[in-house]
Amino acid sequence: MPTVAMVRNRVAGLSASPELQGTPRIIVDAFGGDHGPGPVVEGCVAAAREGHTVILVGHEDVVRAELSKYPDATSLPIEVIDATEVIGMDDHAAQAVRAKRGASMNVAMRALKDGRGDAVFSAGNSGAVMASALFTLGRLDGVRRPAIAAVVPLLTGRVVIVDAGANADCDADNLIQFAYMGSMYVERMFGVARPRVGLISNGEEPSKGNALVLATHPRLAESTLNFVGNIEGRELAAGHCDVAVCDGFTGNVVLKLAEGVSKLCFDLVRTAIRSRFHYKLAGAVLRPGLVKAGKVLDYAEYGGAPLVGVQGNVFIGHGSSKARAISSGVRTASVAVRANLIPSMQSAVVASGVAR
Repeated sequence: MPTVAMVRNRVAGLSASPELQGTPRIIVDAFGGDHGPGPVVEGCVAAAREGHTVILVGHEDVVRAELSKYPDATSLPIEVIDATEVIGMDDHAAQAVRAKRGASMNVAMRALKDGRGDAVFSAGNSGAVMASALFTLGRLDGVRRPAIAAVVPLLTGRVVIVDAGANADCDADNLIQFAYMGSMYVERMFGVARPRVGLISNGEEPSKGNALVLATHPRLAESTLNFVGNIEGRELAAGHCDVAVCDGFTGNVVLKLAEGVSKLCFDLVRTAIRSRFHYKLAGAVLRPGLVKAGKVLDYAEYGGAPLVGVQGNVFIGHGSSKARAISSGVRTASVAVRANLIPSMQSAVVASGVAR
């Protein structure tokens, strides 16, 4: 999987698209997330120190008060756009987006549409981020439904799950488009030629699965994608595909389960090491390897998942994101801009052959 250093190298190795001049400008929702603006500003300062241009959106006096904690902030490529309202994690997504036009994520989306930045990152209410993007930016031509493409780290490499929570109920046309957009995302962002596409199911045989899987399998098999068939849960974790396609309900359950199992494994190891003195000695020897493994499995290494299928680079961060995840999200968004992702996504939608 790409570490922070690999993501930095990916940014350096990608040439700018014809539309982009200079460093990508990443618009960040300063009031998105569970922990308030503090960690968001801290992560953005860290990203700006690496040379990324950041535009913070939120209550200007609060944001500037947070920035004042960093003596070098005034010399960094950081701008602030004022926003008078906030959409909370418990707010009804669509209603809040419509009612709170001055909310930080709405202001961020309008800034992207107006060309003030090149991508938006928010760790706020994911449903609201999607609603705001749809209302403000709209869908790419031909897209039936946007989807969240979430990266799940594996022992060697990663798998991108599409959809990871945007659409609880889907039809086969949706999954076909998800497969094409997910394949393009992996190709452009991770440099994987002909990504392997799998369909999440309860069995590897083509005859297995629910009505949605049974309707989708033959169409993927006939597509121009590198379709490797149905993928069971254990095969997903073993890296048998680069893109795993499913409805958003299934994808979100898989994603949250993977996060929970990862944390459980490390908690069990930590508890075992602390249970005996000689285990603690062994743990001290193993600590560098365990720390390295922890970073591989940490969502903070990626920072955010793209909302694919909308007219702009929009990344959704984990609600519990802290500074490291925020700075990683800025880097990932920067890679997407450099990779000219939106025109590539439009090409993927056309290639899917599915009309809206």
